[in-house]
Amino acid sequence: MMLVAWLVAGGGQGDEDPAGDGGSTSTSSSSSTSSAPDDATDGTDPASGLPVVRLAALPPEAGRTVELIDAGGPFPEPEHDGGTFGNREELLPDQPMGYYREYTVPTPGVDHRGARRIVAGDDGEELYWTDDHYSSFSRIRR
Repeated sequence: MMLVAWLVAGGGQGDEDPAGDGGSTSTSSSSSTSSAPDDATDGTDPASGLPVVRLAALPPEAGRTVELIDAGGPFPEPEHDGGTFGNREELLPDQPMGYYREYTVPTPGVDHRGARRIVAGDDGEELYWTDDHYSSFSRIRR
């Protein structure tokens, strides 16, 4: 029962590694839709096999990041945002190097990049969400 109360209260959120390299001090298991309510998922994307999450169900900072992607910037982390995402984890559909670009999704109360990212495909319409620094992804439906 205490675990349920801890999860409902947002336990483990904002515990990202202060270095911003994706490490986590949380012992909870994070999923790619952990910050989205259960009714925010729309099944599975047939092309990737990943869960689908509505953009409106993600944190508001994710929506702002998508707006910046659509506009071509300016981005909050210009030295990182728009850089090539190598898909080393092999969780996204296989594409040639340079196909995917990554963008920081700011985390309120965190003074580093945090773990939240949006990865965009070459066409800008193919969007993926991760809130655990590439350990898991969901396909974003606008």
